[in-house]
Order: sequence, then structure tokens, then C-alpha cells
Amino acid sequence: MVVQDFPQTSLREFSEKRVRNRREKLLIRWIHLPVWVLIISFVAFVRRYLHTGRAWLAWSIYGVRTLVLILNFSFPVSINFWSISGLRQLPLWGEMVSAPIGVPNPWGSLSQLSLVLLLIFSVDATISLLRRGDRRRALVLGGSMIFSTIFAVHVPLVIWGVLEIPFFFTFAYTAIVVAMGYELSNEMARTVQLARELEESDKRLNLAADSAAVGLWEWDLNKDEIWVSPTRRVQLGLPPSGKITFEDLVSRWHVDDRDQIRNAVKDAIENGKDYEAEFRIVLADGSVRWVRARGRVQVNNHGKPMRLLGVSADVTARKEAELQAQEQRNELEQLRQQKTALLEKEVAERARLEREVIESCAREQRRIAYDLHDGVGQELVGIALSAKLLEQKLRTASPVEAEKASAIVRLANEAARHARLTARTLEGADGVGDLKTALEALARNVRDHCHVESMVRADASSLPVSAPVSAQLYRIAQEAVHNAVEHGSARQVWIDLGFNHQNMVLTIRDDGKGFDGSAGLDGMGLRIMQYRAQCIGGSCEVQSNSTNGTIVTCRVPLQADPDVRPIP
Repeated sequence: MVVQDFPQTSLREFSEKRVRNRREKLLIRWIHLPVWVLIISFVAFVRRYLHTGRAWLAWSIYGVRTLVLILNFSFPVSINFWSISGLRQLPLWGEMVSAPIGVPNPWGSLSQLSLVLLLIFSVDATISLLRRGDRRRALVLGGSMIFSTIFAVHVPLVIWGVLEIPFFFTFAYTAIVVAMGYELSNEMARTVQLARELEESDKRLNLAADSAAVGLWEWDLNKDEIWVSPTRRVQLGLPPSGKITFEDLVSRWHVDDRDQIRNAVKDAIENGKDYEAEFRIVLADGSVRWVRARGRVQVNNHGKPMRLLGVSADVTARKEAELQAQEQRNELEQLRQQKTALLEKEVAERARLEREVIESCAREQRRIAYDLHDGVGQELVGIALSAKLLEQKLRTASPVEAEKASAIVRLANEAARHARLTARTLEGADGVGDLKTALEALARNVRDHCHVESMVRADASSLPVSAPVSAQLYRIAQEAVHNAVEHGSARQVWIDLGFNHQNMVLTIRDDGKGFDGSAGLDGMGLRIMQYRAQCIGGSCEVQSNSTNGTIVTCRVPLQADPDVRPIP
């Protein structure tokens, strides 16, 4: 048996070559794991960070690339090579690099499909960014992804032997990593800047809130955590930092107001309404302040309450002003009541005095009436009788003197008639009975004794009128007729008594010379008529001018008290 000796150097070279082939196979197999991580990360970054790219393309890339990774570890070598026969040495920038030589795996087309999908996804995302107006991100991130995807096409060309160059995986994805790093660094810098601006804005907001005595608060309903502006924390005696619960805040409310505020907050949260309430708080120094709070509930997409945002303002000054105003109103009301009582007393006293004046006038009228009837009237009758006897004696002896005596008789009888009429007028009508009959009698007396045409028209369906009301209405009619005859020189007087659904209306109208109604009612008789109407709950109006005479209208409500005491 002949053993052929190989040179020692050849054995060592062969061994090193086998080790390189084994390492190359392992590298080709495991390179797909970081590639899978990079591609999935790139797509997820675009979807989550840039909020662009079509979802179905992203999920297609996820699925195809994951299938490529699984198949890669299922084949003996990898999804790119069915077998590797050797390595070729290629010069690169003055150095020698190795590239695998072998049979391509037909399932490698799935890897190329994932690159095509990634290219489509990158182009679509870039176009979306451009349409959105974000040109910088479109150029940096979109451009780097498109460039890296196109550059990665060299891998299948090397596997198929079209290109004799090494794999440049690092160059293919470095551009994307650099672009992502640049974008994230910009976002970090912007975040720091926004944090500073937010801190400055928070300081300005707290300064404005403190200047306006306003407290800001926010209640996270899920965590039961409340944020309160720093100044309000100090006022309420709360710690300057740390978690504040709803019960911590409730403990600062006045005991008498807690149930009211709890119900208001509960109603706002359950019904999604705005929260508004006024209540008292007890500060750290023990002083009590009034606060007006307003809040609004924020809900999520499902309509569930998430937080309650609000603002509270110190309204103690307004409350104290309202309390002082209420005390002043109470004092004014008390003064008003006192003044009203004094005025009512004065009015009652004045009414009593007026009543006494009218009663005195009535008594004096009756006394004069009796004197006229029993004194002057009887004396005039005696004069008339004496003159009649004298006429009879002189009729035969001295006819001329008899005629003079007859004239004296006529004058005495006329004077007696006027005295009786005046006596009946002054006597009054406290017992007039039926008002319509009494008014007709008054009109008849005026016609018979004053030779003035007088007519009465009364509603045939007149309601029964009480004696006090009848007496006062008769007195008013009597006074109006007397004024028309004596002062107005009237030739006609009309008396109307009617009813409507609310009032009883008495109207006395004449065709006399009247008076100037714009000058006011200064006559005592006119004032007495008005007062008589007031005594029975009614009113009396007088209208007069120099061409149309005088109209006296008295209205008495049908609900007038029939027991009103008549004025004698």
C-alpha cells in the first residue's frame, strides 16, 4: 500500500477553505434575521410615526418577509442558495473579498417579492407625504427608503451571477437607518424645545390664573388623580407635588356644601353635562372663601367619560357684596313697611277727617233743611196767608192796593215753594229705597220746581242695589243735578243708570254752560262726589267744557261690599 504524501501547506489551505465555506453558509443563512428586523421596523416606523402608507401593503410585507425568514431556516443552506460550491475572490478598494458560488434557490423569488412590495410601499408613502405638504420628510425618509430598496436589487443579481460583486447589505440599509436617526434626533430636539415652551407657557398661565384669582384643575376619572394649579394647592394646604385624589379635594370643601357638590359632579359625569356650582372652601389658614367652579366632561370615542376639566374663581367679594346688598334691601323693606304704615295711618286719619267733614256737612244740611221747612217755610206761608187776607179786605175798598197784596201773596208762595225744594234737597236720601224710583222722583222735582227738563233712563234688568250704595249714588246724582241747575243754568238734564259685566255706571249729563275742566276740581261739591264714590269702592269722573256742558260718570264695581257704611 502506497501512501502519497501531500504537502503540509496544501492541507492547511484546504482546511481553511472549508472553514470559510462553513462560515459563509452560516452568514448567508443568519443574515435574513437582521434583514427581517430592519424591514419590519422600517414599515412600522412609517405607519406609526409618519401615519402614512397603505395598511394592506404593510401587512403584505410583514407576511411575505416572515414567510421568507421561516423558509430560510427550513432549507439546507438558505432561501437564496440551494447549495454553495465555493467562493470567488474579488478585489475591492485594494482588498480581496469573497463572494459565494452556488445553485440559486427558486424560493428566493419570495425575497425579491418582498423588495418589490417594499419599493411600492415606499413610493406610496412618499407621495402621501408630498400631498400632505411634508416635503422634508418625503425627501429624507421616503427618498432614503426608495434608494435603499433599489440598491438592494443587486443581491438577486449577484446570486444569479449577473454581477460579480460582493453583497452590500450594509450600504443598502444604512441610508434608511441614517434617515430615521436624523428624523428622530430632530424630533428629540423639537421635543426638548416644546418642553421648554410648555414650561414657559405653564408659567405664564399660572401667572395669569394667579392674577385673576382663578384656579385650574383636571380630574383623571380612570386614575382618580386630580391636577391643581400650584397656587391653589398652597391655598388649600395640599402638598406642592404628588397625587391628589377626589376625596383629598372634598376634604377642603365646607361641610355644609359637600353633598351638593358631589351630586353636581356626579350628574355632570353621568349625563355628560357641564358642571357649574358655587360653594365654600376652607383654606389652609382656616379662612372660608366662596368659589365658583365650572367644568366640562371629556369622553372617549365610545362616549365614556375620561376626565373633567375645569376652572374655579374666587367670588368671595361678590358674595359679600350680595350679602351687604341683601341686608340693605332688608333695611329698605323695613323702612318701606314703616313708611307705608305711617302713610296708611295718615290716609286713614285723613279719611276720618274727611268723613267727619262730610258728616258735619250732612248734619248741617239737615239742620238747614229743617229750619227752612219748619221756620222760613212756615213764616213764608204765614206771610202768604196774611197777604191773602189783606187782599180780600182791599178788594172792594182799594183795588190797586189789593193787586199789590196779590203780588205779595204770589211772591210769598213762590219763596215758600223754593224753600221746601231746597229743604228736600238738603235733607238727603239715606232711605231712598229703590234707586231707580228715587232718581225718577229727583227728576220730577227738578221738572216741577225748577222748570228744567229732566229725564231718567235705567236698565230694566237692573241688579238689586244695596242701601248704602243707593244712598251714595243718589247723593252724587243730587249734587250733580244741583250743580247743573244752580251753576250751569242747564235747560236739560239726563240721568242714566246702567250695568255691564263688571261695573254699575251712573251718568249725569246736562247742556249747561259748564266750566274749565283743565283747571282742576276745586269745588267742594265735586270733591265730595269723588269721596262718596270711593266710599263704595267706585270712582267718579267729571268732564266739562263751555260748549257741551258737564258729564259726571260714576263707576261702582258689582263686587262692591254692600255693607259699606253710608255717609250720613
